[in-house]
Amino acid sequence: MTPGPISAEEVAAYALAKPGAYADEPWEGDRVAKVAEKIFVFGLGGSGVGVKCGANRADADEWLHQYPDDAAVMPYIGRNGWNTLTIGGAIPDAEILEAIDASYDLVVSKLPKSKRPSGD
Repeated sequence: MTPGPISAEEVAAYALAKPGAYADEPWEGDRVAKVAEKIFVFGLGGSGVGVKCGANRADADEWLHQYPDDAAVMPYIGRNGWNTLTIGGAIPDAEILEAIDASYDLVVSKLPKSKRPSGD
């Protein structure tokens, strides 16, 4: 990672470096990171990333309270704990990366053991 604010490309590279992660474009112009065919990051390369911020909406709402200008409920799937977090805003870079880690872990934990990346 380079010094200074994290870039959208660095965020994408971080997500895609996770075990078993790969990029996909299920909808034109919307790049995502998947593990075992399950999305764990939406919006790769954009100004914000969509991540699973908690097991439920109440957990994910903590992000909205802490960063009201830079965290938002994702349309359609937000009720399941998904938020969009703005890159380069008030959310520290380390917290964006931690949110990606948590999203990955939450998604992997729901996979059947046979589909989990080795090491899990």
